[in-house]
Amino acid sequence: MMKKLLFVLAFLVVPALLAAQSDEVVPNENLVAEGIPKIPSAIAEAAGRYGEFRAADMNSWHPTRREMLIETRFAETAQVHLVKFPGGARTQLTFFPDRIAGASYQPVTGESFLFNKDVGGGEFYQIYRYDFATGNTTLLTDGKSRNTDPRWSYQGDRIAYGSTKRSGNDVDIWVVSANDAASARMVAQMEGGGWSVADWSPDGKQLLATNGVSAAESYVWLVDIASGKKELLTPKAAETVAYSNARFAKDGKGVYLTSDQDSEFQRLVYMDLGSRKVTVLTPALNWDVDEFDISKDGRWIAFSANEDGISVLHVLDTKTNKEVAAPKLPVGVLFGITWRNNSREVAFSLSTASQDYDVYSADMATGKLERWTFSESGGLKSGASGFPGSRQLLHQRTGHRHDLSERARLDGLRQVVSEA
Repeated sequence: MMKKLLFVLAFLVVPALLAAQSDEVVPNENLVAEGIPKIPSAIAEAAGRYGEFRAADMNSWHPTRREMLIETRFAETAQVHLVKFPGGARTQLTFFPDRIAGASYQPVTGESFLFNKDVGGGEFYQIYRYDFATGNTTLLTDGKSRNTDPRWSYQGDRIAYGSTKRSGNDVDIWVVSANDAASARMVAQMEGGGWSVADWSPDGKQLLATNGVSAAESYVWLVDIASGKKELLTPKAAETVAYSNARFAKDGKGVYLTSDQDSEFQRLVYMDLGSRKVTVLTPALNWDVDEFDISKDGRWIAFSANEDGISVLHVLDTKTNKEVAAPKLPVGVLFGITWRNNSREVAFSLSTASQDYDVYSADMATGKLERWTFSESGGLKSGASGFPGSRQLLHQRTGHRHDLSERARLDGLRQVVSEA
């Protein structure tokens, strides 16, 4: 029903906005409308605001200052914006007709940032570097192949990514100097299209690469950058296992990741690289760990768990492997957990039943929760009937899926139609 209503709005209501002189909705010339009653153009005006709400995604903390890059839409597409303090102005930095797919600061000085962008929704993503000093944007990839998951080295001098440049289908692992696009070279040749770069080792000599076979099966490999040698860290078992979110420990001696090995749930685990021994860090948590981030000093891990469809923030002390108190968040769904350097503060995007995604930060030392962005809601009052809430499917791994935003918008549009 929702898809049918949105289809009608796309081809009937939107053209009516361009034909203000008409008292009725004028069908698109490519649409044959039969058996549809005449629709007053007033409905187009009343329904238009339901497609104009905005959201904000957390992208990256500045490495030395308490400010961040976010992604939000002011015009037709989502672009990168700078926010210097909670509730501060969103200063737009990129201006393209195509949406930006994530941004990340240079991790040492913050003098530049990376971002991904395709053309016309073709998903042949290219990697670009934006320079704050000049405002110039430099293309780091070939402009033709599909390039994904760019990762800065911890030294901030190189970027690793996956690319289809060699065959057009297989995703190989490449490395390029941040200041020299011509230096791009293939580090390791892979087979298949499910490869992605997960992390650099702290010394800049190795990479973690994930090979996704399906939603229920994936593996993590260790790749030597100098030789291209690759080693499987998570061997195949009798039953398929999904390994995700792989990150090096800050001392380089182990790897943190999530895994559903011997479990119904994705658990946070640690693998010692010397012995390959795996330790489950969340044995008592009977919910999926969706994502995590490690603080710069390696002392703390912040992770979110999907607890009956609600995101709950947890913090683990890596010295004791015990959880510590974490701020309680509003009921909703979060993603993009990111620690700020040299602090006990994490940022993330949070959506609730009464608002779409906005960026928040939580200080683990004080418990203080701050909202960094206040996205516009198309004139709809927060909490009112029909306000677009979470776009995220809450029960991601069960059969009971709820999309608050679609349900809310459908209710609101029904109300508009009934009142017209």
